[in-house]
Amino acid sequence: MGTSRSDRALPGGTLVTEKKPFLEVVRGDPAPEEIAALVAVLTARARAAAAAREGADTPRTSRWADRSRLVRHAASDTIRPRGPGAWRAGGLPR
Repeated sequence: MGTSRSDRALPGGTLVTEKKPFLEVVRGDPAPEEIAALVAVLTARARAAAAAREGADTPRTSRWADRSRLVRHAASDTIRPRGPGAWRAGGLPR
């Protein structure tokens, strides 16, 4: 298992480095495969959280505010929907 360093200074100015385990099993006797699965899950969650934090900086533009819908479309795209759901589909952006 990995260890993490913890540095602290004593009153005399001496630097003491302590190594603490990254993951400590408190109870039971897990197999190496179980520990590997736990580490994989924790790593995946940490990466997902980091990706979410990076993606949160870019605001999403709503489809109504998207300027690309003002661009002309092909003739086949301008045909209005017909049928029972046409009233709903006619007001949505394409």
